[in-house]
Amino acid sequence: MLSRWLHIYVSMVSFAIVFFFSVTGITLNHPDTFAGALKNSQEKGKLNLQWVSSKDTNQINKLNIVEYLRKTHNIKAAVSEFRIDDGQCSVSFKGPGYAADAFINRENGSYDIMFIRAGVVGILNDLHKGRDTGSRWSWVIDISAGLMVIVSLTGMILMLYIKRKRVSGLIIALAGLILAYLMYLIWI
Repeated sequence: MLSRWLHIYVSMVSFAIVFFFSVTGITLNHPDTFAGALKNSQEKGKLNLQWVSSKDTNQINKLNIVEYLRKTHNIKAAVSEFRIDDGQCSVSFKGPGYAADAFINRENGSYDIMFIRAGVVGILNDLHKGRDTGSRWSWVIDISAGLMVIVSLTGMILMLYIKRKRVSGLIIALAGLILAYLMYLIWI
């Protein structure tokens, strides 16, 4: 039977995924218990003045600035924002459990860069939520959800084929649905 085959093998393929999202669901629901301390640090430096000093903001050399900051400070995260004001440029890099924000003085090229690192639990929580993870990780989340839908539906189909368990299984599934709805009504 196709349902049994799908249920068994899709369950095995998605075991790690279900485990990951279950554990991180708990860590997200109890941030005071599981969140480690954020590690903040700050560094200073100086950029090539020609990259930032032009009166014409279109002449600001964004690529050289970003690549210099990445290389000098070992930044692996994507650029989330690059702002140019009259006297300052700011560059933000964001990744799972990580942020780096650079503030560049356009008059002299000096900059301060602040780092925030959330640790392993912070990284895992951001992966769970898809925060600052990019479009490829979004696909991982969507495929994971699709696998969980297949496991749930094939489990229901299998239960319907067992005559002894069909009625009690449907009653329990309906009771679970009603209970979830009542919890929503009462507690939210």
